[in-house]
Amino acid sequence: MRLRTIAFRKDFRPLFANRRGQAAEMTIAPGGHEGGPDNRHVGADQWLFVVAGRGTATVGGRRHRLREHSLLLIEAGEQHEIRNTGEAPLQTLNFYTPPAYDEKGDPLPRGRRKG
Repeated sequence: MRLRTIAFRKDFRPLFANRRGQAAEMTIAPGGHEGGPDNRHVGADQWLFVVAGRGTATVGGRRHRLREHSLLLIEAGEQHEIRNTGEAPLQTLNFYTPPAYDEKGDPLPRGRRKG
């Protein structure tokens, strides 16, 4: 068993993982964004839960509104960008199956875009 208090610091931070899945926290400042045309997890699905704030998710070219308590599934290989459109930090809790990042937040080889 593992237990961790989530602090929602700046940027992205993996919390912990096992070989089947991973949890991470992400905070995006107002007007900021994460991801873009080259952002995809080839080897992992991403479940993104909005804890606080509001924004938009562009997944595979389609835009979706995000607000507190939104749950979004970004399937393996889908291009995506998360943008904060609000006036407060956008705080998300993310789950990856299987893990997509190492302890420092660098992509694992299977999570990188091929080619």
